[in-house]
Amino acid sequence: MANTIKGYIMIIIPARIGSSRFPNKVLADIGGTPMVIRTAIAVQDIDDVAIATDSEEVMKIAQSYNIKAVMTSESHQSGTDRIYEAAQKLGLDEDEVIINVQGDEPFIETEVIEAIYKLTQSNKNNPNIMINSCYKIITNPEADDPNIVKVVTDEKDIALYFSRAKVPYPRDHHFDKYKGHLGIYGFTMKSLALFCSSEPAPLEEIEKLEQLRALYHGYNIAMVEVNTESFGIDTPEDLEKALKYHRL
Repeated sequence: MANTIKGYIMIIIPARIGSSRFPNKVLADIGGTPMVIRTAIAVQDIDDVAIATDSEEVMKIAQSYNIKAVMTSESHQSGTDRIYEAAQKLGLDEDEVIINVQGDEPFIETEVIEAIYKLTQSNKNNPNIMINSCYKIITNPEADDPNIVKVVTDEKDIALYFSRAKVPYPRDHHFDKYKGHLGIYGFTMKSLALFCSSEPAPLEEIEKLEQLRALYHGYNIAMVEVNTESFGIDTPEDLEKALKYHRL
């Protein structure tokens, strides 16, 4: 797909080797290509791409595919903290748009990245909005999966809360239009710095959802609905499902 984005965008993919649920997940084989590399290839036609990692192995693999990679600390609290270190090392200006694409999204469509870029651009001068992100509509059974994060929004699609639990809870009737959050975030360098200078939040630690840090400290997260067949790969079972779906 041709790049229709007007302006500069830096896509940074955090790639941490350590994972309790799926060790070395970012290097899992996707049709003969490591997952994080497959993710980078999926978005490289949009604009500049870099992998932010704590692994020499990932650095070497990225270099072998001619993909930019930045070595970062092993001690980061979240993937967003990791991409901020990479963005600093890349010397990005405070108004530049940065998209955080998780390394477990090897099938993400370019249209999703474009939607988040446009949302981020439209909110660049709104000091109340720290993060821009997206969701897709998921079914009631899908919402039972704690690995699929749910988001509840207001009438303007500003996030009210994110949870691994089933929210909203359908107490009196059937509900089948849950909003499944995709872990893709749009920042300016300035808002990214603000996020990373904020103290980690108790809710962030409880749910293991870094975006709750922004809400806890009183900032907004703007959301946009997207159509996508992609999903994050959190477990070996997810990987098996993805390979079958994409016939790899």
